[in-house]
Order: sequence, then C-alpha cells, then structure tokens
Amino acid sequence: MIHRVGSRAVLVDLPDLGTVMAWHAALTTAPLQGQVDVIAAARTILVTTNSPRAAARAAQELRTFSPPGVDKQAADEVSIDVVYDGADLHVAAELAGMSPAALIDWHTSQQWRGAFGGFAPGFTYCVPADPARALDIPRRESPRTEVPAGAVGLAGDFSAVYPRQSPGGWQLIGTTVTPMWDSSAQPPALIAPGDSVHYRAVREHVTLSRAESAAADFSAPARPVLQVADPGLLTLVQDLGRPGHGNLGVTESGAADRASARAANAAVGNPSGAAVLENIGGLELTALVDTVVAVTGARSAVTVEDRPVELGNAVLLSSGDTLHVEAPSLGLRSYVAVRGGLVDTPVLGSQATDVLSGLGPRAITGGVVSAGPAPRGAAATRVSNPLRVTEREGTTHAELRCVPGPREDWFLAGMEALTRQVWQVSGQSNRVGLRLEGEPLERGRTGELASEGIVAGSVQIPANGLPVVFLRDHPVTGGYPVVATVLAEDLDIAAQLPPGGTVSFLPVDPESRDT
Repeated sequence: MIHRVGSRAVLVDLPDLGTVMAWHAALTTAPLQGQVDVIAAARTILVTTNSPRAAARAAQELRTFSPPGVDKQAADEVSIDVVYDGADLHVAAELAGMSPAALIDWHTSQQWRGAFGGFAPGFTYCVPADPARALDIPRRESPRTEVPAGAVGLAGDFSAVYPRQSPGGWQLIGTTVTPMWDSSAQPPALIAPGDSVHYRAVREHVTLSRAESAAADFSAPARPVLQVADPGLLTLVQDLGRPGHGNLGVTESGAADRASARAANAAVGNPSGAAVLENIGGLELTALVDTVVAVTGARSAVTVEDRPVELGNAVLLSSGDTLHVEAPSLGLRSYVAVRGGLVDTPVLGSQATDVLSGLGPRAITGGVVSAGPAPRGAAATRVSNPLRVTEREGTTHAELRCVPGPREDWFLAGMEALTRQVWQVSGQSNRVGLRLEGEPLERGRTGELASEGIVAGSVQIPANGLPVVFLRDHPVTGGYPVVATVLAEDLDIAAQLPPGGTVSFLPVDPESRDT
C-alpha cells in the first residue's frame, strides 16, 4: 500500500524485511527523479523527495515498482565485543524461555546482518542471517529516559547497540566499548546495511579505536568577527542541513525556520545555505572587526549601540559596536547572518547542530565566532522578514496545513480529533519536536507499530495520546503511529511556536494545487 506523507514523501508498506532490503538496495542504486533519501524500516520504505511534484510522481511509479536484480557488494565483517552485564539480561532470557547463559550463547553463536539505520547516528538494526533462529523479544512496557552509550539491546527480532546516551525501550543485555559512530571516519557508521555482524562475549572491556580517517582535515579560511557577550537561552550554528543520510540514522537537521535563515543570508549577500546563528531568548554580540550582519525571524527589538535596526535590514557593525537582539514578542527563533557566512567544522558536509544526535558544533555559550571571506555578490541590504505566525489572545498562534496519515486509521476519530481543537505548545518542546497539550487522541487499534521512517512534520501520537509534531532534528525512524504530516512548506511556521503558543491543524489534499 502507498501512503502520501505530507507533501514531499511517500511511505510504502511491504510484506517483510527481505522485500524492504531489496527495495532499499534498488532505490539506492537507481534513485527516482527528485529522490532525496530512502529510509528502510522493518516493513516499510520511506522515500523523501525535493518537491510535491516529485512526491506525486514517486507515488505513481512505486505502485508498479519491482526491484530489479542488484549486484551485491562485498559485505564488511564487523565483530563487537560484549560484556553481558545488561540490566535486562535475566528478564530477556525469561521472555525467550531460556536461561541467561543460553540467551548469551544464542546471541553470540549466530551471524547477524545489518538491516537499516535507526533513530540515532550509528544505531543499526541487525537481524539474524538465518530467520529460523530469530526470537521475538518484547520492548519494555515503560521506556527508560536514559540508556547509556554502548548498551546492547534486543527488541522484536532485532539486536542493536546504542551509540550514545538516549531514551530507549529495548531490553538491555550487555555493554560494549566498540565505537558505533565516528564523524571523522569514512564511513562514519561502523555497521552499514548488509554488513555481517558477530557479537563476542568477553569478561572485560578493552577500548577499541576506529581506523584512521581518510577524510581531509578541515581547513577553510576563517576570521574571528564577533564576540558573544550573551548567548541568550540557546544559540546554535545552523545551515540548511545534511539531507540524504537516513541510512546512517542521520536526520537532515538544519535551520528550524529555513525561510528566515535564507532571508538573513540574502540581506548580507551570502549564498542561501551559508551558516547562521539561530537564537532563542535574546542575544548580544560585539564586533571584533567591521562586519555586515542582518537579523530575521521572530519579532524582536534589534539595536546597534542603542540605534534601532529593522528585521531584514543589513547593517554595518564597526569594530567595537554591540548588536543586541531582545527576547521575542512574537515567535521564538531569531537568525543572525554575517557576511561571509559562519565557519565551523562540518560533519557530513554540514555545519548544522543536531541536538538529538549531537552532530555538529556545540551550542554557543560565549567566546568568538568566525566567518569566511566576504562573497563577491552584492548584499540585498533589505529583505522582507518571512515570519508567518500571528498573535492570538496575547500569544503566538499558527495554523498548520497537514496531510492525513499515514496511520490515521489507528485512531478512533483520526483527523477529526486532531483538527477540532486548538492545541497548546508544551514547555518540553525543542528542535526535535513540538509537544502539544489538549484532549488526547484515542487509539482504535492495540499493539505496537513496527518502527518506520518519519519526516519533519510527522504528527506522532505516543501512548498518552498527545501529539508530537517533529521538527528538523527528529529521529529517522519511530515506533508510534503518525496521524498526519504537516506540509514541508509550513515547517518554518511550526518552528516559530514558543512554549505557551497555540496551534490548530487544517487537513489538505496533497494533490491539491493549494498545498
């Protein structure tokens, strides 16, 4: 079955993991026109595209798609040393009807195969090479809020290693110090789909290191331009992200409000994808050299040495001048572009900070930021600020267009339950997603959904029935049903909703010219 996912993606239900892997190999080898990424999961393939037209074309082509034979590349052999000291070892053994020793023998005596990337960089779902030897281990009823890096877990018929500390509901049977992800290595993920994996029981950990990176050292020219006097609540370096790495468990990330980031760059004459500062809660910067900057995004008072500056206007900071961006009165995120673009160490070709995976530069807490050489093109000097939220009853409000599904049928009232009320944004929201408060949606179907690919804009409904609208730093896959998907064209609006703000949803047809 083919499901439209928002305006730029398509989800395909497939009968089994073998079929999924065949489709993934074929679509990776010969991408569809406009294809950005293809994400394999347990029983689905998610194809993301660069436009609504490409998504519509992909939906049509995939209805009759049959993967041709794909030449198999030689699989890497990966060995992972494990101390079987996991907190759930005895529970998992009992669920499998085995002794702990027998479960360890089962885990180490067979060949595993990398199947697909998971919710974090380096998290690769592995399955038994011999399906007859698979077990079905239920997830924990209550997921842990923190699973340590290196934890080895079981869930369903999968085994995997958590590459970094994160929440998780898998049964933990052991630990390893084998690094699953190294941004400086090529490839950065230790296990790729198709690789052969063996777990080996050891009594103690011996620290291992990945092979020396073949990547060149980053040496882009940079010049210190701004001193961060006050970073506000959160200041990050963001560009337009790192698309196309879903098979590594890496989401696209990038500026939460891309229109504002592009507008700020246009004002100072930068390419649209140049790195900028993304700020929440106000910001104070002092120029170290004569520098041209522009501020866009949330409605905030901006001054240079107490002189007001309009949003979207390029302004020259003389050495020693201070730029002050007040906390917003409408919206949430402000963007500061510097002529020449910010310069930091890229990961997978992007300087974006991904708060879920930890990829990219750390949050800026002070110090100096650097920019590259000024571009040759002229600055626009003034652009229209693209903020599209409104004020309603003293708070920020937005209406988000969304496409029903792909799992609307998991809920009793589906879209009607989502669209009939105005939701409030929780204080637990961040760049990963907007957590909403209101009347919970009621499930009409029991059981677990097999993990499947998700996109920015997916409106996922966890067990408590309260929606989470995923933003730019969303996980690559998720195990809760998605009732609807916000249009990619409205994600910039969602990014400007602060805690306490309100949001309503408007269902649309993805084939409509109005989307």
